Amino acid sequence: MPRLPFQGIFSRPFRRRFLRAVAAVGLLNLFSASVFAQVPATRVEPEGQVVIGVAQEPTRFHPLQRRTEVDDAVHLNVFSTLWSLSPEGNLVPDLAVEVPSVENGGISADGLEWRIKLRPDVTWHDGAPFTAEDVKFTIETLANPSYPSPSRHGHELVRDIEVVSPTEVRWRLERPFAPYLAILAWAGIAPQHILAGVTDPADPSFNNSPVGTGPFRFGERRPGDHVSLVANDKYHGQGPFLKQAVLKYIPDQIGLKTQFITGAVDAVLIPGIAPDLAKEVERAPGVKVHYSPNQFVEIIALNTQLPQFQDPAVREALYLALDKNTVFNEIYPTGTKRPTESFLPEQSWAYKKDLPEHRFDLGAARALLDKAGWKPGADGIREKDGTRLAFSISTIAGDHLREQFQQLLQQDWRSIGVDLSIKNAPSAALWGDFWRKSQFDSIIVGLIVPIASDPDPSNRFGSWAIQARGGTGLNTFQYDNPEVDRLLREGVGTFDRERRKQIYFEIQDIVRRDLPYLPLVQGRSIEGTKNGLVGYQPNLGYRVNAWNLRDWRWEK
Repeated sequence: MPRLPFQGIFSRPFRRRFLRAVAAVGLLNLFSASVFAQVPATRVEPEGQVVIGVAQEPTRFHPLQRRTEVDDAVHLNVFSTLWSLSPEGNLVPDLAVEVPSVENGGISADGLEWRIKLRPDVTWHDGAPFTAEDVKFTIETLANPSYPSPSRHGHELVRDIEVVSPTEVRWRLERPFAPYLAILAWAGIAPQHILAGVTDPADPSFNNSPVGTGPFRFGERRPGDHVSLVANDKYHGQGPFLKQAVLKYIPDQIGLKTQFITGAVDAVLIPGIAPDLAKEVERAPGVKVHYSPNQFVEIIALNTQLPQFQDPAVREALYLALDKNTVFNEIYPTGTKRPTESFLPEQSWAYKKDLPEHRFDLGAARALLDKAGWKPGADGIREKDGTRLAFSISTIAGDHLREQFQQLLQQDWRSIGVDLSIKNAPSAALWGDFWRKSQFDSIIVGLIVPIASDPDPSNRFGSWAIQARGGTGLNTFQYDNPEVDRLLREGVGTFDRERRKQIYFEIQDIVRRDLPYLPLVQGRSIEGTKNGLVGYQPNLGYRVNAWNLRDWRWEK
């Protein structure tokens, strides 16, 4: 059996400490260290195409800027990372020759000095060589406070990046940071030779024609219709086996289902097959339905800076007046969703299962609002200090199950004196500044908190991650709790997995009490492929199961 990467040369106390560090980011499995393990002996000529139906439209293709889950279907196939995550949770080298560790000399004993060895055989889609300069440029850009990166979390700790040679780069971390291996598994490397000269981050030219090192080259985007990817015949790894992959935008899930069972699309991914339609699809000939766990936790996000939501009594009353039983029994078929009180998926090692359980109690909700001074007006809608208890709720237009849920909320919340209006929009409009800069009142959303396999929730709950206040991250609730901030910093600064677990347990307790969002369910992915299409494989480490299109192919 292969040895763990940290065995052999360091003291036992340190080995134990660093092994806990690796476990703390969820990556205790063996690292793959083979330099060219992904390259087949003989390259197979790509053939055929696959059309993948998605109900959200991919629009953002810049690896250093903000994007959504559906955009990942493009990013994960056009761009490469230093290492990737296998479905088993292993880190697998991609642009790097090996995953750095203490034993192989890639990480120092204190976890601060990093040395990354890179493959010499990688080229960009335009033919330029990939080098260590690209890695340096990527990390420095992501860490730049004036650049609209998706998050500076972890990258802002990198100091003294040095290009040792075209195939080696090293840097120093300002302080220990447990999740950084996992964060880099999601960080697509960008081409320095193209982007270094672009001074305006809003320049759309690269987004319109991105250049990567991944298994597919960007083909075209027809807004409102599709994005096509074309096989990269110079790819450094295995595959691709398809000549082309097309992401077909079909904005409502009923239409998506119809095009799948009639053969117009070959696979259904984000957001997948609607739970109430899954049995019908299962009965259709020539297709397979795949059920798999995912990291999405469905919630009602609240913009806590709205006057109505600044009162914790309002947030608690809304949760008391939320009829989860009807949601589970009448809207979502049995077994497709699981109730949750946490922001972490139950598969996470930091998931806390004994959080206070939700109860549906309209009387208690009314009493709580009465006590807090929210009095019914002439029309039955409550008011306090001149503020009406009225706000909107949004979700993706065409998601018929969420739209049914909104109608249920309107009814129940009206009964406690809340005026709820519905403000839905297509995904491309919803997940831009409306979501990221907290321009919504409330919104039904599927949230993924872990980054790769690490449970650190700093990007969602740290006060520094509020874009509406100039931060980078996804704290769209505008949640600001100094105690949570302190715990978040402590959680990423220790390599002790048990200590990290206790910290994240405490954060889950506080967030459950504060309710910056109303937790609903953890879902399962319900996705479909045509018979004869092979290579589809769920992977909890990513937000989309198109992570490995390089392996997809048609059976002969």
